[in-house]
Amino acid sequence: MEEHTIVLIVGASPAGLATAACLTQFSIPYVIMEREDYSTSLWRNRAYDRLKLHLAKEFCVLPHMSYLVDAPTFIPKDQFVKYLDSYIERFEIQPKYNTVIKSCTYDEGKECWIAYDLATHGANTSIVVRSQVHVMTKEIVRFGMTLVQHTSVNAVDYLLVRMSKFLFGDLSKHGIMRPETGPLLLKEKTGRSAVIDVGTVGLIKKGTIKVLGNISKINGNVVEFEDKKESSFDVIVLATGYKSMANTWLKNGESMLNNDGLPKKEFPNHWKGANGLYCVGLARRGLAGIAIDAKNIANDILSSYDMHRCETN
Repeated sequence: MEEHTIVLIVGASPAGLATAACLTQFSIPYVIMEREDYSTSLWRNRAYDRLKLHLAKEFCVLPHMSYLVDAPTFIPKDQFVKYLDSYIERFEIQPKYNTVIKSCTYDEGKECWIAYDLATHGANTSIVVRSQVHVMTKEIVRFGMTLVQHTSVNAVDYLLVRMSKFLFGDLSKHGIMRPETGPLLLKEKTGRSAVIDVGTVGLIKKGTIKVLGNISKINGNVVEFEDKKESSFDVIVLATGYKSMANTWLKNGESMLNNDGLPKKEFPNHWKGANGLYCVGLARRGLAGIAIDAKNIANDILSSYDMHRCETN
C-alpha cells in the first residue's frame, strides 16, 4: 500500500471490526484489509453448525453495539454472524477483500510502516487429551466470570472446581486430569481456557467416546501411541488450536511480539508496541478482551491523531 494511511487494520475478524468501529467513533480514517473475500471467515466457514458462544452474551459484546434484547444467553453461530454483519453495516466498515499482507516493515527514515459433531451421528470416536484440563459447563463459567468481579480469583476458582467435581465426578479414571492451577487463574496466566462440556463427558462415561494416550507418531491413517499401541482411523482431526502468524510477515515487531507472535507484555498492557504498532485480541481473552483492546487502541490513536493535527495547523 503506497497510499498514505493513518491506521492500517490487518484482518476483518471480530478484532479488526471492533477496532474499526472504535476508530469510526472518533472519525479517525483507517483501511482494513482481509485476505479472504468475506469478513470473519473463521465463524462463517470453519465453525460447526451447532456451535454457540461458550461465554454468556454479556461477556461477548463488541464495542458500541449490543445484541438484540431477545437474543439468547449463549449466542448460536448463525446469530453471531448476523450480529457481525449488522456491526459492519452500522459502522460502514468496508474491508479491502482478497488482500494479503506479504510484508510489513518499519521505515526508520520516513518513520512509518509500508504494508502489502461426530459420535452422535454414529462415528466410532476417540479423543486424545494431551494436557491437563478443567472441564466446566457454560453456566459454571458464567457464574465464575460474574462472581470474580466481586471477589478474589482464588476464591472463585475454588468454588468452580468444587462445582465441577460435584457435577462430573472424578474424571481421572477416564483419562482426563485436572490442573493444579484453578481455571480462571490458568486462563489469566497462560491463555488456556477450560473445556466446555456439551455432552461429551457423558459419552466418555458410557464408553461411546474413548480417551486415548499421547500420540508418538502418525503414519497415514495409522496412529502410534506412546505405549507403542497402534490404531487405524478413517479420519483424524487435529484440533490442536492455532497460533499467531504475524511474525511471518511483520518485520520490526520486536517491541510488542515474542517469537511465537504473541505479546511480550502481560494483560492489560500488551496491546501497544513502538512506532504506532498495536495488537487486538492476542492476549487470548476472547471477545471481551477484544473489546477492551479496541477501545484502548482507539483512545491512544486519538490522542496521537489530535496532537498531529494541532502540529500541522
